[in-house]
Amino acid sequence: MLWTCLGCRKQFSVKVGTIFEDSPIGLDKWLVAMWMLANCKNGVSSYEVSRAIKVTQRTAWFMLHRIRHAQHNGSINKMTGTIEADETFIGGKARNMHADKRAEKIHGRGPMGKAIVFGLLDRETGKVRTSVVSGRRKSHLHREIRENVEAGSELNTDALKSYEGLNEFTHKVVDHAEEYVNGTVHTNRLENFWSLLKRAIKGTYVSVEPFHLVRYLDEQSFRYNERHHTDAERFAKVLCSVRGKRLTYDALTCQEVG
Repeated sequence: MLWTCLGCRKQFSVKVGTIFEDSPIGLDKWLVAMWMLANCKNGVSSYEVSRAIKVTQRTAWFMLHRIRHAQHNGSINKMTGTIEADETFIGGKARNMHADKRAEKIHGRGPMGKAIVFGLLDRETGKVRTSVVSGRRKSHLHREIRENVEAGSELNTDALKSYEGLNEFTHKVVDHAEEYVNGTVHTNRLENFWSLLKRAIKGTYVSVEPFHLVRYLDEQSFRYNERHHTDAERFAKVLCSVRGKRLTYDALTCQEVG
């Protein structure tokens, strides 16, 4: 259905100003894809969506990234109470790579060649915030913590040296070389989130380019944070977030300049 603007006399539809803008795909197919991504626990592949709504795999891939973009729910409010902080690595295992790929991507030990994801979990609300960081040094992790956690909160981390110096927080440490829980000090709930994230990436998506990783984090964070809601409530939450979040194909594939 089209309307005409009284000012400029141009036609427009309900898709304008949303993730659906300029899409030739009907809302009947968009809403099915949105329901699937919001409610499939381990994610849903573009091939499965393409078969379900009768579009090409490339179209389904683009649609899913636009829906993930809508699932992002940033907040300027800082987390308070007891917070778990941890980081993990996303990337293929060296022993599973072909020799030429291993030589191309692996140039050191441990996390070398992998993307680093940092997470914070609020135990009171049970909600998580994630971000892709460029390193595990103090400058990287301290910035993320201070931007998202209220000073004076209790911060639970592992024994990584980069967490030292967070004196404005009640910082409690559990050394995973000795134990995983020390009373109420642990990062187990955030470790559980990492296992769900990796299950989706390894089991459903198989290979995720680092440039797109942030949107897969938004997807998994959304489902985790809304896990106590019904399927219909999760679907409605995504549907209410489509306005003002347009994502073009050129921007998605790094072809947009400026």
